[in-house]
Amino acid sequence: MSDRPVTLAVIIGAHGVTGEVRLKLFTDDLARYQSVRVGGRDLTLKSVRAGSNGAIARIAEITDRNAAEALRGTELTVPRSALPPLEEGEYYHSDLIGLPCFSTEGEALGNVVAIDNFGAGDVIEIERPDGKRFMVPMRAEAVPEWNAERMVIDEAFVE
Repeated sequence: MSDRPVTLAVIIGAHGVTGEVRLKLFTDDLARYQSVRVGGRDLTLKSVRAGSNGAIARIAEITDRNAAEALRGTELTVPRSALPPLEEGEYYHSDLIGLPCFSTEGEALGNVVAIDNFGAGDVIEIERPDGKRFMVPMRAEAVPEWNAERMVIDEAFVE
């Protein structure tokens, strides 16, 4: 995989007057990262704790409410190489977005544009070249193969 930035959280506002930020998280363990890229700058993540509707973080370089509020809508990213290694059969959503998809018969289907989870597991959303979309469960019988270059969708799941 390339070393492109992976978004782990987005700042949704300030918390208090000392520069803490409220976060919407896209990871289970943001606290494992000491350095994050925020708005084009490498910043030091000092602490993360649970908050209502997400988390609250203290970033060393952000010391007042105005600075925290100015970052609203800014993503916290790390290089792909900073993520923990995956076990067999695991994947990061960011690795799947944009993958070209093909049927088991070799037909080009389009690209992965989104991954959702409605409670029963991940669902891959594929956009065809004509803009129409369809969804496929991310299970072995529907997606028998994927790698860094492409995803194969079983013909029975192609709409």
